[in-house]
Amino acid sequence: MTTVVGEKARPRAGGVRPEGYVVVRAGRGSFLLHRRACAAAAGLAVLLAAVCVAYLSVGESFVPPSEVLKVILGQPSPDELVVGTLRLPRMVVGLFVGLAFGVAGALIQTVARNPLASPDIIGISQGAGALTVGAMTFGVTSYTALPYLSVAGGIAAAALVYVFAWRGGLHATRFVLIGIGFAIALRSVTSLFLTKGDYLVAQQAQVWMTGSLNGRGWEEATPLGWTLLALVPAVAWAAYAQRSVSLDDDTATALGVRLGGTRLGLVLLGVVLASVATGAAGPVDFVALLAPQIARRMTRTAQIPLLCSALLGAVIVVLADLLARKLFSPTELPVGVLTAAVGAPYLIWLIVRSRTAGGTA
Repeated sequence: MTTVVGEKARPRAGGVRPEGYVVVRAGRGSFLLHRRACAAAAGLAVLLAAVCVAYLSVGESFVPPSEVLKVILGQPSPDELVVGTLRLPRMVVGLFVGLAFGVAGALIQTVARNPLASPDIIGISQGAGALTVGAMTFGVTSYTALPYLSVAGGIAAAALVYVFAWRGGLHATRFVLIGIGFAIALRSVTSLFLTKGDYLVAQQAQVWMTGSLNGRGWEEATPLGWTLLALVPAVAWAAYAQRSVSLDDDTATALGVRLGGTRLGLVLLGVVLASVATGAAGPVDFVALLAPQIARRMTRTAQIPLLCSALLGAVIVVLADLLARKLFSPTELPVGVLTAAVGAPYLIWLIVRSRTAGGTA
């Protein structure tokens, strides 16, 4: 995962440096780093740290930030049970889910070249949800098995959308429209499973479909963290490869880029990340849509910055879950309700802006 729009470069003596970039030399190699993207990533990291401390401090009882830091650092504290056992694992799950959705949205929007191409808009989250809910209605309730089913469902849905959208190339509008169609169809399949399942299981599945971190702990955080860690090399490749798919097809082909394979790899990585996150917390809507677009506007780079998208995704999910716990206390809302309340107006604005801009946003 790169923090910036990294660009391998071989600066020549007296060469022209692109405006807004700084050259970083490491041994025989050198890289161009975007200054604004670096500053945005640093600011978002500080914001995320502040939101996490606030999350651990605020609840049924207030815990001073100094005690929160003691618990995080492993020092003795009277608030260890509240912070370390009850709040910290749930926050870690939310943080991981936000990171995964942020990167997934950035990758798929890059390949589709469309800001509407988010996993929860084009049917990937719905595919993960349909298979997971179907398994739950047939008695599979193991938190170990559900994430694998979620990934399988997401990949299957993405494969269908990709195949139906392919006509000698991947046209962005067709990709999004077919994805929306599959999303609607898969929601219907999920509703069918809910009506056929046991009442209690259906109720549990309905809450999961909204996107919730309630009851999440280290049992979900640990495998999710290891999975994301294993995917770091692939994300680092994606940060480099996304520059080539941002070029027009003729230029990329002339430069020797295998567009088909590169696009497929980026989409597959985005699908896996979105499906893993969905398996852990349910389809938390609009995070994958919002985070990359806000990150792009913050950095003003040609490509969607992956690290800023990931950090923004984490900020959105953790902050939304904090508000979901406190706004209507003692009733806790699912985090997906808060993200939908923010994301739905943004989606409407994005569609209106696309129409007024002649189909592009």
